[in-house]
Amino acid sequence: MTATGKFRKREFAIAALLKNATLAEAAASVGMSERTLRRWLRDPQFAADHRAAQREALDFAIAGLKQATGVATLRRNLTAGVPSVEVRAATEILSQTARWQELDELAERVKALEESERGRGVA
Repeated sequence: MTATGKFRKREFAIAALLKNATLAEAAASVGMSERTLRRWLRDPQFAADHRAAQREALDFAIAGLKQATGVATLRRNLTAGVPSVEVRAATEILSQTARWQELDELAERVKALEESERGRGVA
């Protein structure tokens, strides 16, 4: 197998790990043995690529949740004509926005620390 072919197989394996519920299902979906996939997961580069893919998938999931958390309802309630409902909607929007910002900032700090550790040779 060429280097490019092996790289593509690893990409497919990572995608399968994200999509399937078990290692056996993931391995079968890309036509490899579960044993091989387990061995690949012990490889530091493959494991790092897998973690990066998991983080990216989580980022997409969080973005989707942000859209699905009742934003339309909260916006509609901002002009409900009932002051207590409008204040509660505005408070919740501000609260959620602050939480998302805190999580984004925390993720950036963790990423910077990880990059700093890699730069110093810390695993």
